[in-house]
Amino acid sequence: MIKFLDLQKINSVYNAELKEAAGNVIDSGWYLLGDNVRKFEDNLAVFQGGGEAIAVANGLDALRLIFKAYLEMGILKAGDEVLVPGNTYIASILSITDNQLVPVLIEPNNESYNLDLNLLENRITNKTKAIMVVHLYGQACWDDSLVELASKYKLKVIEDNAQAIGAKWNGTHTGNLGDAAGFSFYPGKNLGALGDSGAVTTKDPQLAKILRALANYGSAQKYINDYQGLNSRMDEIQAAFLNVKMSYINHEIALRREIAHYYLENIKNPLVELPTVVDPEAHVWHLFVIRSKNRKQLQEFLETNNIQTLIHYPIPPHKQKCYREFNKLNLPITEMIHDQVLSLPISPVMSPEEVKTVCDVLNKFKI
Repeated sequence: MIKFLDLQKINSVYNAELKEAAGNVIDSGWYLLGDNVRKFEDNLAVFQGGGEAIAVANGLDALRLIFKAYLEMGILKAGDEVLVPGNTYIASILSITDNQLVPVLIEPNNESYNLDLNLLENRITNKTKAIMVVHLYGQACWDDSLVELASKYKLKVIEDNAQAIGAKWNGTHTGNLGDAAGFSFYPGKNLGALGDSGAVTTKDPQLAKILRALANYGSAQKYINDYQGLNSRMDEIQAAFLNVKMSYINHEIALRREIAHYYLENIKNPLVELPTVVDPEAHVWHLFVIRSKNRKQLQEFLETNNIQTLIHYPIPPHKQKCYREFNKLNLPITEMIHDQVLSLPISPVMSPEEVKTVCDVLNKFKI
């Protein structure tokens, strides 16, 4: 079986270094808010090309805390609207509603699957205060018109960079394009911990200061609580693991791009629609997502031929039971994408033979 993602094999590459890092943390006797977390924050900030990085417990918290900080700063207030793509993982929406803000779901571009930036201005009202862009599947969602729009209407731009660490737009890393960005280091991400972890990046020192406090019970000084905060701290052992794996992130991205390029060149089946690449530097291929009107049959065919695939994501956020108030929204492009997408195996430990096999089998599929 060609696994969709073999995490055991991925982490075994760094087995000795990871075990040494874990042993050092265990021996140190210091497990929270220590040197490993500070080192990871510094490493991430340097990788991003400037600003500050705040390590938190997970990717959802990273986004939640950004909105919570803006509420504390008086930049946002309950009931304000945030423009956000309808085609995204539900965490993007949860981070908005959790802060009593109102998500305004916008259709994606039919080719990139990212937020259609041309649709934004018509959805802006006097309650619109922010735009969340999601760099979905690992591809940057950005252009100059977004910057101009945000400036024109004085909107904050928050990046959901959970899937796109290492992607660049005109030489600048995603996560360093907007006002603040949320990262996820869930084990399956391109930079994955061995448990849950996340981070926020920003160039705003006041925002960073408040974020640090909010993630630590609202406290910048022990037992003094300036805000009604959360307990959202990256632990030392996950930071130690991430410091090991951060050294290899560019190499792993390069391997993913090689696999994606091979797929793009060698998948020739007319029943399969391949992803569109805006700019090679702008895509880090967290997922390689194809589309097919015959997805169920295609997935079964691949499974029968020992190729594991996943669907990202089968049900769009506005059709989930938890968002009944959005269930009647008309988002046909979003719904079509969720009905047709299928993610192929892609990881830095796939062999050339496995990559070729995926293409060969996929090209044999027919109705």
